[in-house]
Amino acid sequence: MAAQCGLALKMAVSGNGDAPQEKPALPHSRQDVIEDGNGAGGERQRPGGLIRVKSAGESGRRGLHPIQFFQIIWRSSSSVSKAVNILWPFVPAALAVYYTGVGSPALRFSLSYIAMVPCANLIGFSGAELARKMPHMLGVLTETTIGSIVEIVLFLVLLLSTGNENRFYIIRAAILGSILATMLLCLGACFFAAGARHVTATFDGAISEVGTGLLLMAGLGLAIPSIFQHSISVSLGNYNISQDNLNDRTLQLSRVVAVLLLIAYIVFVWFQMHTHHGIYDAIFEHDEKRDHDKHKDRAKAKLTLTECAVALSASVALVTLIALALVHEIEPLVEATHISDPFMGLILVPLVEKAAEHLTALDEAWDNQINFALSHCIGSTIQTAMLNAPLVVIVAWGTGARLDLSFEIFEIAILILAVITVGNYLRDQKSDYLEGFLCIITYIAIAVAAFYFPTPLEAFNEGAEGAGGAESGEHVERMLFR
Repeated sequence: MAAQCGLALKMAVSGNGDAPQEKPALPHSRQDVIEDGNGAGGERQRPGGLIRVKSAGESGRRGLHPIQFFQIIWRSSSSVSKAVNILWPFVPAALAVYYTGVGSPALRFSLSYIAMVPCANLIGFSGAELARKMPHMLGVLTETTIGSIVEIVLFLVLLLSTGNENRFYIIRAAILGSILATMLLCLGACFFAAGARHVTATFDGAISEVGTGLLLMAGLGLAIPSIFQHSISVSLGNYNISQDNLNDRTLQLSRVVAVLLLIAYIVFVWFQMHTHHGIYDAIFEHDEKRDHDKHKDRAKAKLTLTECAVALSASVALVTLIALALVHEIEPLVEATHISDPFMGLILVPLVEKAAEHLTALDEAWDNQINFALSHCIGSTIQTAMLNAPLVVIVAWGTGARLDLSFEIFEIAILILAVITVGNYLRDQKSDYLEGFLCIITYIAIAVAAFYFPTPLEAFNEGAEGAGGAESGEHVERMLFR
């Protein structure tokens, strides 16, 4: 009996028995992945700099080949992205009804809203194709930045193509809405997709810990001007300043905070790309090894550098045109349907902004590349809070527009609570479908609250002041984007 027990123990330790083996630990350096790949018969890593095209992104072609170009774009990166391409007929239809002025406001807005999805999907796909040709960390950063083009274009169109100051409320709501959509809806969908194929999905602490800390810092930075203004405005007489003076102080504080957030983002990029890039490269290479579709992805035809540039240029141009149509149809839609500004800015606009990034991250989570998916979700959220939001404030500053970061208490409270909730889910470096489902339910609850939240009177007052008080109160109430 003792001999049998000893033999069983020996077999278990040596790995020759039937006992389940412990899952290998996630790598902590790039050398870990190289040694693991070489020891297991994997492909030896080839040295190279930033300009080397990775083998995973090589197309074997040069220049522009129209037939192959359209075939690759139509096939896209996944079945979901390919299904989105069915919506391309809505693009010319949306442009036609907008520039001819036919149809109801609801029809024109709906067509523009749907048409934005395939255009954003093309931006995401061409950005992913370009990122395949780069080193991992540079590729992830490039793909995330390209995916934010739709958001940046919408922010700038809202800021520069309309003259009424009421647009500032929608921009502020869209900033927070974009953060919430990526942090709760997209991350929850990724957790759910990964949990549908695996009992638990594990990710590296280097991504979750740094990401959680930056999310909390960015949320606090965005909250500072709001807390400052609302703390003083409730007892304005005690501070011996006027409301105009408080607004000026809040504006100056917002601009300083925007510059500080931008500096923090630059330091974060330097951290990822220069001093600690080896850790992140190791994590992403480990994800590539456990990709369920890695053999199919390598066998697929890929875009050339020229075709990536053409696809990006065409999609950005289309997104800009659709954004103009979308933004200018918001006012007639609000007048006709009485949708509140918080729901428009916090929910509707961000959903179409982040369509490309959501599809990309969801496909990665389904393929067991949870670190890639997490990097896109957290990276996109950080980029919105620390790059895109400060950028639009600085551009407004340069054009003389008085855009600040004073959010509603309802909005900023939801943001801080959402950051704390997501940080708690990321703390154990594991996820399952239950956590994903809870994130999605939380986002739906926020959407319902935004639907019933009325448009604040401050938005109406801003419009009246910006027009010199000439408009009547009733006209200003519904004059959002004229």
